[in-house]
Amino acid sequence: MTLPAWLDDLLWTYQTLIHSLGINGLLALAMYVVLACGQLSLGQAAFMGLGAYSGALLTMKAGLPFYLVLPASCVAPVAFALIIGVPTLRLSGVYLAIATIGLGEVLRSAYLNIDALGGALGLNGIPERAETWMIFALLALSLTALVLVGRSRFGRAMEAMREDPTAAAAMGIDVARYHLAALVTSAVLAGIAGCLAAHQSSFIGPNEYGFEPAVTILSFALLGGIGNPFAPIAGAWFLTLLPELMRDLPELRLALNGIIIVLAVLFLPHGLLGWRMRRTPEKLAGGAR
Repeated sequence: MTLPAWLDDLLWTYQTLIHSLGINGLLALAMYVVLACGQLSLGQAAFMGLGAYSGALLTMKAGLPFYLVLPASCVAPVAFALIIGVPTLRLSGVYLAIATIGLGEVLRSAYLNIDALGGALGLNGIPERAETWMIFALLALSLTALVLVGRSRFGRAMEAMREDPTAAAAMGIDVARYHLAALVTSAVLAGIAGCLAAHQSSFIGPNEYGFEPAVTILSFALLGGIGNPFAPIAGAWFLTLLPELMRDLPELRLALNGIIIVLAVLFLPHGLLGWRMRRTPEKLAGGAR
């Protein structure tokens, strides 16, 4: 089907922005998964970097087709999540956040110093194989899956852990297993987002996966909320569109971004979309092991 000329021009002009909406939506869901379990993990930028670099190398060096590269790009983030999951998930709160940020910085240093990964210059010339329909189809699929999980007994277990992990464990929930599963799921989503971003922009660099991107991903969920999977996506889209709306005021972008997040935390503690998903009544104990 041929699109109208005006719509085709619009999509072409804002192609990068539209792609960013989908990719940032996936990153917001990656953050939502761990926050929904009551864990403050900031390793999503590190997972994204692993997905981006592994996907780019599989395309550029191995010459694999993109339909194989996309799932294969999740292998490194998942392996990293499993390796760090056992020791770090014993931590909680700000200690877990610091630990995961530190591990992300270790990876960033590796990208900077390994010539095969492009070093400080990054990797250029990555084929642009991430299409618009593909990005938003994966976002819709991920959103649907998380909505279904959230309405199941697993979703109730996640909410119980977020409210009080000690009480949840007393009710028979295997808290450690849920936390590790959430971290692995987050790694998959962030890895896919990284692979798509690499094959959309045709360039990746070490500084794209450091501390600042990690905090930006966290801000998506803080602004949108974590009561339901739609909320962090709303936060991600708002913060992605904000720089475009303020194109004429570039010096105020970061300041206004910070002000909006502070106001949201103060006056909208549950986020822009603070409602929680409706769930069918079911006993939690014994059914969410």
